[in-house]
Amino acid sequence: MTVNLSAQNIRGLLLDIEGTTTPIAFVYDVLFPFARAHVTEYLSRHVASEEVRLDLTRLRAEHDKDVAEALLPPPILEPSADQFASIVGYVHWLMDRDRKSTALKSLQGKIWEEAYRAGTLKSEVFPDVPTALKRWQKAGLQIAIFSSGSVLAQKLLFAHTTTGNLTQFIEAYFDTTTGPKNDPESYRRIALELQLSTEQILFITDVTAELEAAANARVQSALCIRPGNPPQPRVNEARVIRTFDEVRD
Repeated sequence: MTVNLSAQNIRGLLLDIEGTTTPIAFVYDVLFPFARAHVTEYLSRHVASEEVRLDLTRLRAEHDKDVAEALLPPPILEPSADQFASIVGYVHWLMDRDRKSTALKSLQGKIWEEAYRAGTLKSEVFPDVPTALKRWQKAGLQIAIFSSGSVLAQKLLFAHTTTGNLTQFIEAYFDTTTGPKNDPESYRRIALELQLSTEQILFITDVTAELEAAANARVQSALCIRPGNPPQPRVNEARVIRTFDEVRD
């Protein structure tokens, strides 16, 4: 269906990444395996970095919580020759569960940053995305991203696409430090940051639970159905789009 932005008084677009701007296959078949394959080597070279040490501290805190909740994570050993391998084992355990962990996402972003800057990685977006971003910006609309991936990872993805650097069209980025994507309060915080009312924002995502959270914050929303996306239960009265070409001013 066609979404008429001006008729709905929408002044800001809030976009999910995985399954919305970017194929799920790129995330799960390229990005995640790359981080998994390189985490040991990356940590061995950067373990003295203050930012990496902060990630490791957060990972240990998350591990303690997992142990307390009887989730049976692999142990992280006390300082020893095997401690490093045990941390990597816990990182892999989090990846296996697709945990929306701030520490994990931060570490993944750093690994991808090196690869993007070296030209080893190039990101993918759906063909309609670049033209839509240009069109929306020309219409004076604010464009922002809300993803469970870190802000660093988001910026890198849009800066290194196979169609060029798209960050010039994006004004703001939000990740798990803003709040969970299934929490209405996250969308209220984003609206405040964008200096818009929640009713002036259209959130586009491929996940029904996120649509419901946005709707509870009075954010307008649209379910994005892309090739390769898993089926989602329909939300009552939710707009459904299959391409950004359907979202026009």
